[in-house]
Amino acid sequence: MKNIFEETKNQNETSVIVGASLSGLMAGIALAQEGVHVTIVEKVGEDRQGGSGLRVNGGTFGQSKTEKLLKQLVSGGKSSVQLWSAIESRLRAEAKRDEKINLLYNTRVVELNQDDEAAWIVTDQGKTIRGNILIGADGYNSQVRKYIAPHKPHATYAGYMGWIASMSEDDLPEHLRPGYIYDGQAVEMFDSFDGFKFGSIIEREEGSLESRRIGCTWYDNKRSDMLRRLGSVEGMVVRHSLNGADIPEQTLNELAEQASYWPEPWRSAALYAIQTRTLIGIPIKEYVPDQLVKGRMALVGDAAHVPAPVTASGFNESLQDAVALGKCVARGIQGQMAIQALEKYESLRLDKVRQMVLSGQFYSRSFGRP
Repeated sequence: MKNIFEETKNQNETSVIVGASLSGLMAGIALAQEGVHVTIVEKVGEDRQGGSGLRVNGGTFGQSKTEKLLKQLVSGGKSSVQLWSAIESRLRAEAKRDEKINLLYNTRVVELNQDDEAAWIVTDQGKTIRGNILIGADGYNSQVRKYIAPHKPHATYAGYMGWIASMSEDDLPEHLRPGYIYDGQAVEMFDSFDGFKFGSIIEREEGSLESRRIGCTWYDNKRSDMLRRLGSVEGMVVRHSLNGADIPEQTLNELAEQASYWPEPWRSAALYAIQTRTLIGIPIKEYVPDQLVKGRMALVGDAAHVPAPVTASGFNESLQDAVALGKCVARGIQGQMAIQALEKYESLRLDKVRQMVLSGQFYSRSFGRP
């Protein structure tokens, strides 16, 4: 039989989450698992497309109920490469099923603050949304981070960029499709004299009629001048990525020349993305946090820590942020318990995520040219 504390502690407990990307959805699901009523606001609309693949640790042995649930949602319980869009779709569906979670898309935050009783946001529609705690899951250019750590508000440019190409296997000639020639791992690094190059085969969703995706990512330390000229990087601050339409023709020709020497099917994937201008250029950024919490506000995911992609740890650590957050609010977040819960969260996560980001900086210092 539950005691009175267990029955009543969550009746009026609320949280506001800024950002409904992967980390925001995972944090919302973890909080709802503890009975907290969650409002998640996102500045863009639903059904965002994302063709990139993420390495997901799907092992659930010996894990908590919340961690098992999140890993099942993001990976189906398997360690594999998953499409960002597929992960987001499953997490969003789970959030919509939970009556304790309210998702608000096309809602921009124009102000946020806190006092001794609550934290809150003001939206562009003039609505004020209050909660016992406020979680920033709003990415590497986090608005909530600017409030929590005004002395260190920005992720910094690592000195190099990543090019991401992706295509459906149906767009490949039949004799080059992975089903005929592929017997390797889901992710492979292939030979390169000028930096890491990764190829991936991203399996279709179970029951999906969509084909597998062929993806490749390669890192390029020769484009800093171009990125600054195009406004993608200002000083050491990353402003935006480059879409295919914005990439200079000369750069595309140079990339096509490099890709022509790669093994199949990644040669075809890269050339297809270059020719169709579906290639995406992402300046690599890093953020080593000094703090994750200020009063009733906390950071998760890329708002909290931005590692170099060579660590392959960013997404899985974002999942652990959500798990830890859920664990820390389990005893309640009313009154001063909210501040105590978030201080506990910071004590569990800060050193771990700092070390994660620092571990990738050796590569950045040797390969990047800030």
